[in-house]
Amino acid sequence: MRKIICVLFLLVGVSLSAQNIAVKTNLLYDASSTINLGTEIGLSPKWTLDLSVNYNGWTFSENKQWKNWLVQPEARYWLCERFNGHFLGAHLVGGIYNIGNLDADFKLFGTDFGSLKNYRYEGWMIGAGIGYGYQWLLSRHWSLEAEIGVGYIYTRADKYGCAHCGDKVEDDEPHHYVGPTKAAISLIYAF
Repeated sequence: MRKIICVLFLLVGVSLSAQNIAVKTNLLYDASSTINLGTEIGLSPKWTLDLSVNYNGWTFSENKQWKNWLVQPEARYWLCERFNGHFLGAHLVGGIYNIGNLDADFKLFGTDFGSLKNYRYEGWMIGAGIGYGYQWLLSRHWSLEAEIGVGYIYTRADKYGCAHCGDKVEDDEPHHYVGPTKAAISLIYAF
């Protein structure tokens, strides 16, 4: 039994020294007061699996809110070696949200974000996309990563009147979105 435990510890030690596991935070989400944590696990010399979880539960002054929780797994193919250089990814995205009373007067790929000023939307979303990124090694354990992704999101939401009143205007309004689905500048610690 002792030999088995020693072999397991040796395998885990070898695995960790080859940078098989990393933890990360997306600095763009941090700037929007969204708590986030990601982890990435090496699957083979050129493949990794990334999983990020994000949460924003705050209501700001004047009842402004962008409350959400979001899960985003991604399979990554590294063009050189994992955890270094260029990579391509395929990601899924899912979550729930409660957003409203935001002054975002613009349209993007058919979505009118200007309606967030006068309405509040409470609903869920699911989607998929592809991404490209690059990771810079800063030291033996620390890295910086940038990634952009595009894809499709299907969402259904109840629409409420002004963000202060809360009267429901429409039930379960569906929406199809095509455009950016991921943006990240992440600080990474690899084990």
